[in-house]
Amino acid sequence: MIQRIQTIYLLLVAALLISSMCLPVGYFMGPDAALYTLKPLGIQVGGVFNSTWGMFGILLLSTIIALCSVFLFKNRMLQIRMSIFNTILLVGYYLTFLAFIYVLKDDLDASYRLAWSLCLPLVAIIFNILAIRAIGRDEVMVRTADRLR
Repeated sequence: MIQRIQTIYLLLVAALLISSMCLPVGYFMGPDAALYTLKPLGIQVGGVFNSTWGMFGILLLSTIIALCSVFLFKNRMLQIRMSIFNTILLVGYYLTFLAFIYVLKDDLDASYRLAWSLCLPLVAIIFNILAIRAIGRDEVMVRTADRLR
């Protein structure tokens, strides 16, 4: 199971998403030169916590799906479907991120600066695509081996 390249890709996806849950995704610079850190769980503005639990929930669900996909090595087609769904979820993460930025930017009346950790889900999408290709190649090899028997 671990010796297959798609397993390594899926474990990398899970590691990237876990680190993306912990790191800030950007910073708001308020008109009074205050710096507010936006994390996937939310943003602390003064004494008020504005929750962005949707971003955290999508990252958590994607991590669980990636880890479950590792253990579905006997059912390759389901593994491909789950990886495709995981990729679609990560695209949805970026859409959710844009929606939260749009809403928070108006509420805080502040400018936004991206953090480098925002690219981690994009790298996870690339590893998901590589895993899908490797699983598909593995499926083709198994089918040709069955044909030769």
